[in-house]
Amino acid sequence: MKICGITNPGDAIMAKEAGADMIGVIAFSQSPRCVDPGMIREIFDAAPSLTRCCVAHEPSAEELKAICALAPDVIQVSCTAKVPDACTARVFRSIRPGDSLPDDADALVVDASRGSGWLYDAAYAVSVVRSARVPVFLAGGLTPENVRKAVREVQPFGVDVATGVEYAPGKKDRKKVRTFVERVKGVRL
Repeated sequence: MKICGITNPGDAIMAKEAGADMIGVIAFSQSPRCVDPGMIREIFDAAPSLTRCCVAHEPSAEELKAICALAPDVIQVSCTAKVPDACTARVFRSIRPGDSLPDDADALVVDASRGSGWLYDAAYAVSVVRSARVPVFLAGGLTPENVRKAVREVQPFGVDVATGVEYAPGKKDRKKVRTFVERVKGVRL
């Protein structure tokens, strides 16, 4: 499970302590959760045992090079972003209804929300899980209150949350993060 929209080292450490598997840091975006590259390195260094993901939905070629230079474990981009061949990170492709399933992804993130908190489309997410040949993460409107139902309904490989565990944009709520992680790990399929 990924706690996304991390904006500071303290929240990265909190996500680790709560039991998250991955943190996501947003770069080159208009999002209030966007972090400059210098801070991204500090955030990644704060929780080196977690999988470190850099998220940029529509980065330019130059921005992608800058992201790759940060040496994340994973880069999460849209279906159309061209990841440089020299980049060693795994590539997660964000998809939403209407997108074709890409054949160059290490995983898919079903995310029509893109950090807005809009609830996922369950029928679409289930169809992606059933047809994808790579792991599928579910994102979009997930909260501690609805994540159990979402996991049971969609049966994704993992979940990705940002706004659902915040008290303000880019500021994670310790209790919400902990509760979210506990509820995900407590789901029995």
